[in-house]
Amino acid sequence: MNLPSLSFFRSLRKDNQQFAVIGLGRFGRSVCSTLHKFGYQVLATDIDEKRVAEALNERIVSHALQIDSTEPAALKEAGIFEFDTVIVAIGNYVQESVITTLNVKEGGVPHVIAKASSEVHCKLLKRVGADHVVFPEYEAGSALAKTLTKPSILERFDLDPDNSIVEMIVPDEFDGKTIADLQLRNRFGLNLLAVSQDGKFQINPEPTKRLEKGSAMVVIGCNKDINRLPI
Repeated sequence: MNLPSLSFFRSLRKDNQQFAVIGLGRFGRSVCSTLHKFGYQVLATDIDEKRVAEALNERIVSHALQIDSTEPAALKEAGIFEFDTVIVAIGNYVQESVITTLNVKEGGVPHVIAKASSEVHCKLLKRVGADHVVFPEYEAGSALAKTLTKPSILERFDLDPDNSIVEMIVPDEFDGKTIADLQLRNRFGLNLLAVSQDGKFQINPEPTKRLEKGSAMVVIGCNKDINRLPI
């Protein structure tokens, strides 16, 4: 996640309990379902009446409407312009996605997140006012590639192109050694943030803490240094 992204997410209202999702494809449905499970009010729309009916029947949304989001009047009538945050999840139809994003921004919505399917699509979305653009397929592919090349890394959070926080399996070489023994900062330039114990993470563990093979540890540092860790 880059600095512009951090700035965008910091601008979101902490007390926002309502979201609108435009587009009920796989990505849109996933967003709706997760928000709904977390207890938020979700209004979903799609031009396909069948998708709207399915979302209501499966109870992954609070409300769902069949509208053409390329029509500003339809968006206004549906109340989309009243939302603080709107997710435009129309990724595979570039024209409809761009027009919808433009309509929502011109309608006064302060936070608009849009799904892109290509670099060109991303540039168009930003040009018409999208505040944040996501590439679900690219991000999933990138994550898979990193997992294949570094199977010991379970999760990775990219702070910027050069630095990350990673959760990884404790290397065999570290088994039975204390944090002080490892000297991760001196040897690798890394800081240990947490280690797992009995299925839970211990934050800022003591230097005398011994690591166990098969458990997990969380480190922060430069990607080049992380890649030097034994696997």
